[in-house]
Amino acid sequence: MSAASATSAASHRAPGTGEPDRTTASSEVPAGVTAGVAVFDRQTGTFTEQLNTTMPFRSASVVKLLIALDHLWDKGPAYDIPAADRTRLDSMLRSSNDDAASHYWVQNGQGAIIDRMVTRLGLTHTSRPPSTHPGYWGYTAVTAADTVRIYRYLLDRAPTPLRDYVMGNLRRSTRCATDGFDQHFGIAGAFERPWAVKQGWSEFSSGGCTAAPTTAQAPADASAGTRTKAANGVDLTRPALHTTGTVGAGDRAIVAVLTLHPDGTTYGKAYSDLGRLTRSLVVPGAQEPAGTWFGTWSSGVRVRAGATTESATLTTLPAGVEVLVSCQKQGQTVTVPPYTNSWWAYLPQYGGYMTNIYIKSPENELPGVRAC
Repeated sequence: MSAASATSAASHRAPGTGEPDRTTASSEVPAGVTAGVAVFDRQTGTFTEQLNTTMPFRSASVVKLLIALDHLWDKGPAYDIPAADRTRLDSMLRSSNDDAASHYWVQNGQGAIIDRMVTRLGLTHTSRPPSTHPGYWGYTAVTAADTVRIYRYLLDRAPTPLRDYVMGNLRRSTRCATDGFDQHFGIAGAFERPWAVKQGWSEFSSGGCTAAPTTAQAPADASAGTRTKAANGVDLTRPALHTTGTVGAGDRAIVAVLTLHPDGTTYGKAYSDLGRLTRSLVVPGAQEPAGTWFGTWSSGVRVRAGATTESATLTTLPAGVEVLVSCQKQGQTVTVPPYTNSWWAYLPQYGGYMTNIYIKSPENELPGVRAC
């Protein structure tokens, strides 16, 4: 991997805040990627990773956490959520449903949602979308440090019913988002459960999954205007891919990794680069899955229930994404001229097999990978 190691330094916190006030990190950031990273150990009350923690990024779908919290803020101790609301909120939090987010964005006052949540949660570098794009909830500015603050509120201060509802949905994150993206990158790909995630992406074509694509984030009003390069110091055009959430028993670690990628970056490359970055982090309580990571090629590659092309398709892979292989076995011979291969790799994070023909390796049988 072509990567540049961030400069390491002693962790430093602002007096009395428990929050980072300067950049410290040991993470590996792939070349060309801009990243903001914060990893907070709830057991010790310290940060294990801090990189560009107050750099603002457009939130993409990470802002759905604030949209949900604002809508549920004053629901009373029982938190009796009407069925229609529960359906929308479940889909927004688990499957990143954009239509649900736009519904609440309009209903609850657009940027006023962000203003309220900044005050309620004590966020220091989060701000509403620029005045030129009031309907674009994904243009909300967030930072890695403020993302940690959002999760710390949820876990440590929110009423128990609210915490259990929101975090319960994040624990049940679906692999396929409602817009057809495979959203189990970053935290979800790097670590074994238990984890809970809210992901974000912007300016990518569909990564390939089994969900039927719907309208990508439509502005909540028709007068949002044309896109601009930057507003209030926030880049609005470079492809963005974010992974946020908690990892480990008892939600021990809070992880926020916000990234921007060079124009033209494919979803598979960004997915893989974010995975490498996330796997390089010191995350207390995390367990990395067993196996070996390999690159892939081609698009629409199917993950199947068995080692044959007749086996049921479980999902499709984002084009060119890296995959974790735990074992391999011989199955149906597959020919894709000029290649022929009878070996199939088992991908534990997808629960199925792919033919080795689409794995980047000089041999048909993957080196160093055990037989299933």
